[in-house]
Amino acid sequence: MKVKITTDSTCDLSPELLEKYDLDMISLGVTLGDRSGKDGTDITPQDIYAFVDRTGKLPKTSAVNEAEYLTFFGKWLEQGYAVVHFCISSDFSSCYQNACMAAEELENVYVVDSRNLSTGQGLSVLHAAELAAEGKSAEEIYEDCRTYTDLVEASFVLDKLDYLYKGGRCSALARFGANLMHLKPCIEVIRGKMEPTKKYRGALDKVTLEYVTDKLSGRTDLDHTRIFITHTTASPELIRKVEARINELAPGFKEILITNAGSTITSHCGPNTLGILFVRTRG
Repeated sequence: MKVKITTDSTCDLSPELLEKYDLDMISLGVTLGDRSGKDGTDITPQDIYAFVDRTGKLPKTSAVNEAEYLTFFGKWLEQGYAVVHFCISSDFSSCYQNACMAAEELENVYVVDSRNLSTGQGLSVLHAAELAAEGKSAEEIYEDCRTYTDLVEASFVLDKLDYLYKGGRCSALARFGANLMHLKPCIEVIRGKMEPTKKYRGALDKVTLEYVTDKLSGRTDLDHTRIFITHTTASPELIRKVEARINELAPGFKEILITNAGSTITSHCGPNTLGILFVRTRG
């Protein structure tokens, strides 16, 4: 049976990657005041920045519901496909729960909890697409990816804590102190949840390169298939510096993929956020 790999819009894969790997994507909902739309199509990160600047409030996001999943999966089942679908971490959204409920009413639909977000999720999606191209069955892809997700390392450096504060994820005092001291926190996805780890201090470009160095220096466990540089509003110059640092510290990546973060990362982290996302080798 043919296999279709699908994902939700939080994967932050570019239109070019979606097309290249023959992926289908379903969008989460985003509400900006009295305006509602779909992540990545009706509502863009630029819309979010403008809304936050104007109102001081964050947008609200809504999970894909069970009925939407039934329609989404059903169109591929009718064409003779089995479906392997990837969701944003179940700790961030009810998408996974809703997709599983829809899958229980259907046959040949397998739902993977990516335990991640952004291109951390996207890395698992692309791996699944490559397995499908090799002729693996939906069940084989599902079983492989349930362990593959544990190998993904996803992290980001934030310029400021303003969006985390607005979202209730840090106190006013922590926000004030971080901004006063020019602290740039690193946020990592650990066991499906976002956790603050190291705090860097200084100018954004310097901090970002220090962060990349910390993540890649001396590593012997890297899967060199691909690495993502995913960002919100990073300058082209900074992205070039990050790419050069990756090649210096961890030469040999077959692909260094640069993508813009979508509404999910934007809503959590705000502008001037950048992360590198990659996979460890299986031990």
